[in-house]
Amino acid sequence: MEKLDSIDRQILRILENDAKAVAKSIADQLGMTKTPVYERIKRLETEGFIKNYKAVLDTTKIEPSITVFSFVSLDAQKGSLMDNFLENVALFNEVTECYVVGGEFDFLLKITVKNPDAYYEFAKTRIATLPNIGAVKSAFVLNEAKNSQHFPLL
Repeated sequence: MEKLDSIDRQILRILENDAKAVAKSIADQLGMTKTPVYERIKRLETEGFIKNYKAVLDTTKIEPSITVFSFVSLDAQKGSLMDNFLENVALFNEVTECYVVGGEFDFLLKITVKNPDAYYEFAKTRIATLPNIGAVKSAFVLNEAKNSQHFPLL
């Protein structure tokens, strides 16, 4: 895998801000021709620097929902038990992000549901019924001050 040079980083910045930007537009912004920019984008995709392209949805226009961050600790932190938890959580559509964390808890889940009652039902019937669950503590998002998937490219 090649190292990223400054042009690669500029291309990544542009695509991160506008995934629909075409090679011609990027080339114009960088003062280059379309072909080398297109080849760089293909290389960045092939080498896994670009995983995929996504649309950022305005969820407030789709339907009412709430975001909940749940901190989960397991009774035992054996590798197979942690893997089992991750496999189960991956099946839950309500879980939009899952992180293995250090400290007081083992996992941080970002959960999106319609309302607090829906979260209660989800926590009671899905999370709490998983094997090896020690504790679940939750924080409800009251206001989304910043939501950015941007990676700070230096």
